[in-house]
Amino acid sequence: MPAANAAPSPCYNHLQRVYWEDTDAGGVVFYANYLKFFERARTEWLRHLGIGQQALRETTGAIFVVIDTQVSYRAPARLDDQLRVTVAVQHCATASMRIDQQAWCGSVLVAEGRIRIACVDAHRFKPRRVPLAVTDQVQQWLHPVHQPPTESAPQPDCASASQPPVSHPFTASKSAP
Repeated sequence: MPAANAAPSPCYNHLQRVYWEDTDAGGVVFYANYLKFFERARTEWLRHLGIGQQALRETTGAIFVVIDTQVSYRAPARLDDQLRVTVAVQHCATASMRIDQQAWCGSVLVAEGRIRIACVDAHRFKPRRVPLAVTDQVQQWLHPVHQPPTESAPQPDCASASQPPVSHPFTASKSAP
């Protein structure tokens, strides 16, 4: 698990609002919903890299699947809280990745997880190499552990302005009707 007091490093940030549907009878985020929040952040991170998952599937036959999760819950998040969910790639292998993720409410760590993702053939669900163009993008995001923003630092709604979206061959093209 990532350490909450580690040295700062860049990572991808995704803002996630807590809705009624995310909470349990106690009025806090239901524990399993953090996995949904982590999934959304990883998907938006890939989009930021120019990698549309449907386009990736259609052009290469590759899809990503979660093969292992470990989540620790540190503090409750409640209805209407604005969470900052981070994505930090810790390891990228031939056919898999290990990603550390955290959910922050302001400067409070509410949940953290370590997620292992495998690349598989979309039809056979057998392991396959991550497409090279994807690996090239992901390698640029290999980072040590991350930490919360300081009080003076603005909370980004996505990746920082210094990390603009990347043009990529797996970006789904939208054609006008």
